[in-house]
Amino acid sequence: MKLPKIKKIISVYKSKFLNVFEVDYKDKMENDKKWIVASRMSEKDYTDKILNNRKSDGVDAVIIVGYKTIDGVQDAIVVIKEFRIPINDYIYSLPAGLVYPGDDIYDTAIREMREETGLILSKIDKGRTCNKAYASVGMSDESLAIVYGNVEGNLSKAYMEDTELIEPMYMTRKDVRDLLNRKDVNIDIKAWLILREFAGC
Repeated sequence: MKLPKIKKIISVYKSKFLNVFEVDYKDKMENDKKWIVASRMSEKDYTDKILNNRKSDGVDAVIIVGYKTIDGVQDAIVVIKEFRIPINDYIYSLPAGLVYPGDDIYDTAIREMREETGLILSKIDKGRTCNKAYASVGMSDESLAIVYGNVEGNLSKAYMEDTELIEPMYMTRKDVRDLLNRKDVNIDIKAWLILREFAGC
């Protein structure tokens, strides 16, 4: 089967954290098409990646799955309820954050868990790490990793950025099942899948 051929990439919008590109391409039937893409890459890096097929092992962000362990049993999972501007509402999700230049996914996971919940991420289970996956390729090339570990300390809002509105919490398996059965709340799809696994749904 003939694959689409990308011809040109045009920058539509630039900002510190997100850029928007118009991708001109020919589809498999040789029709001229356009696709709008949001990316965390600069125009130069995105163009190089797409037109020159440059591969990268790096990711844009990390999701952190933190367990509270009692007597060796993962008794609860860390969940956050965060206000997000794109939906103008709160959403239940897992702690997460962008990977800064020079940091690896584990540095990022430790930093973001502390910032968003006040907890210390310890005993990272690298064997369970998802090193790279894509979040929503219908509109973005954003990639992410998933890091698993245990947490220590007390829940706190003391380390959050001024712009963040986050309620960190522990949820037991029963709490998670109750949350997943609710119809009146917003839940991040990645969190939904991980929470279902944790609760044994």
